[in-house]
Amino acid sequence: MTTPTHQRYAPWILVALLWVAFFLNYADRQVAFSILPALERDLHFTPMQLGLVGTVFIWIYSLTMPGAGRLADLLPRTLMVVGAVVLWSAAMLGTGFSASVNGFLFWRAAMGVTEALYFPAAAALIAAYHDASARSRALAIHQSAQLAGGAAGGWFGGWMADHIGWQSGYRYLAFTGIGYAALLYFALRMLPAPSSTSPLAKKGKSAPLSIFQSVPMVLLLAAFFFHCGVLWMIYAWLPHHIYKQYGLSMTQSGFIATIYLQTSSLAGILTGGYLGDKWNQRPLIACAGLLCSSPFAYGLFAAQSMEITIACAIGFGLTAGFFMANVFASAYEFVGPANFGFAAGMLNSCGGLAGGAAILTAGYYRDTIGIPNMMLVGAGMTMVFAAALARRVSVRA
Repeated sequence: MTTPTHQRYAPWILVALLWVAFFLNYADRQVAFSILPALERDLHFTPMQLGLVGTVFIWIYSLTMPGAGRLADLLPRTLMVVGAVVLWSAAMLGTGFSASVNGFLFWRAAMGVTEALYFPAAAALIAAYHDASARSRALAIHQSAQLAGGAAGGWFGGWMADHIGWQSGYRYLAFTGIGYAALLYFALRMLPAPSSTSPLAKKGKSAPLSIFQSVPMVLLLAAFFFHCGVLWMIYAWLPHHIYKQYGLSMTQSGFIATIYLQTSSLAGILTGGYLGDKWNQRPLIACAGLLCSSPFAYGLFAAQSMEITIACAIGFGLTAGFFMANVFASAYEFVGPANFGFAAGMLNSCGGLAGGAAILTAGYYRDTIGIPNMMLVGAGMTMVFAAALARRVSVRA
């Protein structure tokens, strides 16, 4: 029996729609890191408060994630996705009217709550519409939006600070998000339901705490924790590092800190997603990505020339992309379909808590211990847990 055309392409139409939403998600959160010098100048942020720009967001985001993941297993996921876009866009609008340190940080916290609602529902929706033969590719393509959004946000943040003012830039982004949420609502309503063989149709009863009974899942959570600490130090502090180290403008620093990293990550994600489906070895591919990317993370801040910094950004992006493409697909091999949302929420929660701690610690100790030494510790711990997970999965296989 032939599948109708609209049903055949519905899973990939869903990915395309959610790709744009995830692009906006990351662009909106990333602009703040490229305007740190402007926040120092306009609102008189201290170095510690600059660290809070990242930490407040990511910790609130992370603490909200388990609840958001649980809701994604209980409530209509399409409505959660659309509602998240509306709510975080409203928080962006509030940020655009901030006139003090406390006001800016309040809206960063609001961004953390509202953006947390998006990912568990979106990832579970994608997994529900795609079987195991295409799941890594579908999730990898969706993940690639965070790279494109991060690059666009990094560039636009610096550009808006230099040309139109960061407050006006925030308002423009807010109205863009609200407009897309309206389009997304009607588009998702037109999609057919997943097939009767999808994980959504047979997900059964949710038992969220059961995910901690899986040793590979626990090891994946630990590896993700340390990797995200490394990743968020890069996202938060690399533009500022380049700005200070090489004496460039905020626009140039934001562009260089994101474009090489994100474009190479895109290549790594798409390749890793393809290999994950082709070889059906998602956890091992993810571990290989972690083991190879960690040395490049250290080199980003230890390098003494722009050329080496760029080379490390490319190396990190390519290899970390293998992990990013397969981390959630790997988790879905360790837990049941009824817990897809909660598993994604817990991964993002662990990673976000680590990222927030890393950003704040780097801000506090950047002039004493130094970011390269802190990066060395984070990269080393990532490799330890990646190796432990690879060993466990190899033995199980």
